[in-house]
Amino acid sequence: MACAFQLMDVSLHYSEKKLLEHANLTVSDGDRIGVVGRNGAGKSTLLRLLAGLEEPDHGEVSLRRGLSVAYLPQTPVLRNEDTITKAALAYLPTRPGEIPESVAYEAQTILTQLGFTDLNQPVAALSGGQRMRVALAGVLCRESDVLLLDEPTNHIDLDMAQWLEDRLMARKGTLMVVTHDRYLLERVFGRIVHVGGGRLDCYQTDYAGYLEERAQREEMEAATLRKNRSLYRKELAWIRRGAQARSTKAKGRIDRFDALSEAIRTEAPEENLSMKSVSSRLGKKILSWEHLQVGIGGQTLVEDFSYTLLRDDRLGIIGGNGAGKTTLLRTLCEEIPPESGVIERGETVRIGYFAQHCPALAPDTRIIDAVRDVAVHVYTPDGDLSASQMAETFLFPSGMQYQKVSSLSGGEMRRLHLLRILMAAPNVLILDEPTNDLDLETLNVLEDYLDSFQGAVIAVSHDRYFLDRITRHLFAIENGRMVPYIGGYQSYLDAQKQTAEIQPRSEKTAEKPTVGRSKGSSALKFTFREQRDFDTIDDTIAALESTLASLAAELEACSSDYLKAGDIMRRQEETQKQLDEAMERWMYLQEKYEQIQNAH
Repeated sequence: MACAFQLMDVSLHYSEKKLLEHANLTVSDGDRIGVVGRNGAGKSTLLRLLAGLEEPDHGEVSLRRGLSVAYLPQTPVLRNEDTITKAALAYLPTRPGEIPESVAYEAQTILTQLGFTDLNQPVAALSGGQRMRVALAGVLCRESDVLLLDEPTNHIDLDMAQWLEDRLMARKGTLMVVTHDRYLLERVFGRIVHVGGGRLDCYQTDYAGYLEERAQREEMEAATLRKNRSLYRKELAWIRRGAQARSTKAKGRIDRFDALSEAIRTEAPEENLSMKSVSSRLGKKILSWEHLQVGIGGQTLVEDFSYTLLRDDRLGIIGGNGAGKTTLLRTLCEEIPPESGVIERGETVRIGYFAQHCPALAPDTRIIDAVRDVAVHVYTPDGDLSASQMAETFLFPSGMQYQKVSSLSGGEMRRLHLLRILMAAPNVLILDEPTNDLDLETLNVLEDYLDSFQGAVIAVSHDRYFLDRITRHLFAIENGRMVPYIGGYQSYLDAQKQTAEIQPRSEKTAEKPTVGRSKGSSALKFTFREQRDFDTIDDTIAALESTLASLAAELEACSSDYLKAGDIMRRQEETQKQLDEAMERWMYLQEKYEQIQNAH
């Protein structure tokens, strides 16, 4: 294939920060490349170099003559005075030979698919996420040889993320995307570029293959480094004994010592991020709300929502942009009052609210001071850790801790914000789009942290993998109502699909589909999520029934304590609701299992 881009011996530094050092990369026509790496490693800078918006300090970036490039940054700039249709059309320059009416029609079609109903809406009235969608329509409505996208799934809802995935899979041409969306990485890209340590490491495989190959590379690099350090200690001991450099043999050993000194100065495999489980004691009463109605600006968004949060709940909330997810979380955090209903909060509850947008810090604030402002030290399973030690576990090494926060990338600021929240030792975490701007490694460790977190978690997210990985119970905001689903996002999709299948069909499609293998279709089988639920649903039901029995015994023992009895009755009601939902799930899975067996 012909070469579209080429980076040759490129170096680029920001102040003292080394982003690229003698890096090389070739991008061919038709390549579909996912770009990954830590926050601040230089992923966005790489796209800016390819888009011609950045110049390297050294080396050359070449683009084949006549190649058309469409670039979408993380924060696109639009003119406030334009309508959204005009802004989308003006985002890229007119291409030679294009038909204006055709491009305008395509732009309006995409804007409609992205959830806009008023195509003459002014840009000035849009949120940051809506501006991203307008710019996305702008780069997609015109044909381009190369499409460069920087975190395109940030600030768009789940349906839009699925729409974008389908669109990118169907697109022809060269595609290069910086993203932390693991479903997108696995399904769309056949090549992965890892940015880090000044290098561009290429993997000719999909995301799963990249993870396997990278683990092998890091193991080899770590083994080589350990060997070099062992040799270095031996050579250092020899040099310190006062070696005479007059003989050829001695000169050779001194040369080898110099080479080893250089080798161990080479950057080691990236240090692993480690989040320690930090939380305070949680009492019996946690958080509950009854007949909650929330809204903002006089508009009701969620109504008649009742729920009792349990000690180890992992609750996911989904819904379209503007459905009221953030407003609901802010209401639960008591940042804004409910329109009606009651929220009861236990005395020992300490909420850590990870907001969608980081609170502003003074630009001159040092990183270590931003951490110490919350707590000087904190207790973890490894003992007391100082603010500086906690900052190091969050990849802010001691040499970096005295930098100003203004020097941090967007992802590094999110990581610092998360550290500040955990330093306060919350026992209930409320997370609003926690995956935005976090790199993949931080995401993986955050998910591991939440697995061991000794408290309840409520999360709003558009990250499909995160929801599948973390949540056990999901609520979808549908027409202002909170509709419950057991399990993660895949369970929600399965339930949606099941609902669509049992809806009345027109006479044309009234024939019952054949179960099993048919011409042109694959055999009926469980999805991954269904298989996992099928294997565990009996234990889940047994556990819920046991909980109900325990609660009944507690209620009988404290029947004279009206406050305690009321709390137990609310827990009984919630547990019974979970049991009913689990039984419905069991019936669906059992019916499908029988269909699968009959098909064979």
